[in-house]
This record gives sequence, structure tokens and C-alpha cells, in this order.
Amino acid sequence: MQVLVIGGGVAGLAAALSLSRAGHRVRIAERDATPLPASPVDAFEHWDRSGAPQVWHSHAFLARLRGGLVARAPDVMQALHEHGAYDLRFQDYLPPTLTDRTPAPGDEDLTLFACRRITFEWVLRRCVEASPAVSWHGGVAAQGLVAERDAATGLPRVVGARVATPSGDAVWPADLVVDASGRRSRLPKWLAALGCAPVEQEEEECGIFYCSRFYRLLPGAAPPERQGVVGADLGYMKFGIFPGDGGIFSITLAAPLSDDPLRAILHEAPFEAAARAFPATREWVDPARSAPVTPVRAMAKLVNRRRRFVVDGRPLALGVAALGDAAICSNPLYGRGCALAFVHAWELESAIAASGGDLERLALAFDEGTRREIEPWYRAARDQDREAREIAEAQARGESLDAAVSSEPGKVIDPKAFMRSVFRDGLLPALRTDIQVVRAFMRAFNLLAPPDLLMKDPNLVGRVLAAWRERDQRAPAEAQGPERSEMVALLGRAA
Repeated sequence: MQVLVIGGGVAGLAAALSLSRAGHRVRIAERDATPLPASPVDAFEHWDRSGAPQVWHSHAFLARLRGGLVARAPDVMQALHEHGAYDLRFQDYLPPTLTDRTPAPGDEDLTLFACRRITFEWVLRRCVEASPAVSWHGGVAAQGLVAERDAATGLPRVVGARVATPSGDAVWPADLVVDASGRRSRLPKWLAALGCAPVEQEEEECGIFYCSRFYRLLPGAAPPERQGVVGADLGYMKFGIFPGDGGIFSITLAAPLSDDPLRAILHEAPFEAAARAFPATREWVDPARSAPVTPVRAMAKLVNRRRRFVVDGRPLALGVAALGDAAICSNPLYGRGCALAFVHAWELESAIAASGGDLERLALAFDEGTRREIEPWYRAARDQDREAREIAEAQARGESLDAAVSSEPGKVIDPKAFMRSVFRDGLLPALRTDIQVVRAFMRAFNLLAPPDLLMKDPNLVGRVLAAWRERDQRAPAEAQGPERSEMVALLGRAA
């Protein structure tokens, strides 16, 4: 099959890698003229990725992605290791408060890897470009689709795309066009121009902005010993620490769009003040240990969006597939984007193999795989963001939605207040003390189990509730950061 991939970011490269190794010929049309730098170091310092601003933000490379690469493209995983990526095993990131650290079968599957997003993309592109089945074309912008009427189904059948190239406009033929152009995909408009029915879409704002800064460890300096917390959600602000390659790490802070005083973290001095205010990040940004190597970079206008291209059991068009964020995007703060892009590409590869050349069967199989493997994570992000918005807005008003829940018999309990209490006084303590809960949580975090695993497994629910019932018998957990009012004052002084 001749495949045209629109977009040369991670999703497009994932599709090219997967499909070329399945025997297909792949042509990549990337809008930006982005010659591949000589090394990851050059890429970090000079690569112009203006079409993909997310490369300058923190990333997590989850165990499902690593496991898939080891199984399907071990040379890519080897190249990542050769260029500085390193593995983080389950035993490496267990909290120090955990007394039972007994390994169990399957723990080896919970291995993540750490590197900068720009290093990951550089290695991936170099491996893809090395394939004789792939051709890369930079500075080529897709303008629309070319289609014929399919005689058997009456549906539009895409046979190529109109592109603007450095040498002029052209039509590039293809048996399958894969739109991997990201969140700003124009595929719904292109399909409408072919006379297709509307794409089924739902969308809502994530409700946050976030900003990241990269740092380099000083010569001879080592990262702090792991203290169990690499990220936390204080309601009014979230933070995370992300180790990378080459002695580089990044810190990301996120806050509600509606909380104007917290927008100060978009600037360097308040960002640094906030990073020093969290115990988990304070040692990392100590000037005796590290120095910043980038400005503070922001990401906003974030949405959770789901698009479906099979409506009422019928594809809108044949010979076209939306991949990654072009189909489904969710809050990037949760760190699932690169892993889900690869999972989606592997689902596309499977759908093509199962279709036997029947484009309608291909579309239906890919839609089924998308609903099964990708949509649950979209719903999880959407629901989590709704809850986070409600808590943050209450905190900004000086209210608390986390009031203690009484266990008095017969007392009416608000379900939301109860679930927040179970999360705060049950799940979080269990994640510090119960290896079975930690193991299950990390399986879901790494996309190796459904996002609702902890809510549906009776054994895990029982363990979390047991920790919740003991909430009055243990000392309060150490604060992970200041109260919102303290942070607002601190940012004001730093501005």
C-alpha cells in the first residue's frame, strides 16, 4: 500500500515507522522545512520546531511505549539508549515510605525511559529516514484531499492529497492518507469539501495553562536522591519533575486559566520562586546543583477533544485515517501523548492487516481500535480536568471542597465530597504504604491497564478504603507545598 502521512511529528513518525516495517511504502509531508540536526545536542540548541511547540516541554515516556518499541522496533530503543535515554524500573521509583518492596512477576513491564522530547523525536526521525521504504519531504503543506466516488459503497474514496511544495502545487497520489498533523488538523474541513457528513466531535477546555523550564546539572553535581514525590497536585497548582538525557531535566508548573494571580509563573523570577517553594523541586533548582538553560515556555489553549470518523456504523470517507491528536487529543499534562500516538499507529497497522485491502473494513477496524484503546484515556483526562476545575475555582474563592467526611451512621454524605476524601485520605496514603496499590496505579499510569482499574478491582478498592478508615489514626502527611494564599504572596514578591 502507498501511504501518504501528513505531518512529521511523533504521530507521523510513529505511523511511518510502523507501516514501513509492515511492508508499506510511506511518503511523509511535513509543513515545516526542518532539516535533521547532526545530533541531539544540536537539536536541543538549534532545531527550529515552531510547528511543534510541545518539544520544549516536559515529557514522560511510558512503559507501554517502551515495551512496544522493544518488541516491534528494538533498534529504535537501542538508538535511544545510545543517545542518552535511560530506563526507570519499577523498583527505581518506589516511594521510600514503602516497607514491602518484594518484586512480583510483571514488574519488568513497568519500566519507563527518560529523555528529552527533542532527543526522542531526533532519534525517531533518524531511524525512520534510514528506511528505504520511507521518503521525507520538508516544506510541504497539505492543502486538501482528492477523492473519487467508491462504486461499491457510494462513499468518497480518497486517492491522494493536494500539496504545496517548494517547487509548486501538486497532487500526491496514495492508497491511504494518514492525517497526523496534530491538534490543528484541518481534516474535518477537508472532508466537508468532499461532501462528507459532519465529523462527530466533542470538545471542552482543559482549564489550565502550563509552563516548563529546562535545567542542566552542574559539572560534578548529581541529581537529588529520590524523595518519592516527582509531581503533585495542590489544587491551585500542579508541578512535576522530569529527568532527561545529557544531565538535563525539566520542571513543569500548571495553574488554572481562571486564576489570574498565578499567571505570574509565566515569568522567570516567579517561576523560580514557585519551584523553590515546593520541597520536591527545591533541591533540583538549587543554584549549587543546576542552572537553567532555557527560558520559561508556556502552553495554553489546551482542549480535550474527541473526533469520530465513523458515524452510525458508516465511515465518512474511505482511504483516509486521522491519527494521534488529529483524532483525539487530551490534556498533555498527563504525559500520555507520545505513547498513545504509537498505540494508535499500531492499531492502524493492525486494521490495515485485517482489512485484506477492503478500505471500508479498514475504516471500521481502525475506529473500533480507537474506541477501545484511545478513547478511555480521553474520557479519563476530560473527567479529571472537570474535577480539577471545580476544586481550583473553589480554592480561588477561598472555599474548600475537601471538607472532612463524617462516618456517623445515618449522616447524608455528598458523593463528590466522599470520593475526594477517599482520594486524599485513602488512595494517596495507600500509594505511600501498599505495594499492591502502587503496582496497580503504575500499571494504569503506564497505559498497561484501564484508567478505572483502581475503581473496579474489589481487592484494590478494599485496600484503599482500609487506608481511608485509618485516616484519623495517622499523622498528617507532609505538606507538598504552600497554601494558595502563601503562593500568591510569594509570586507577588518575586514579580
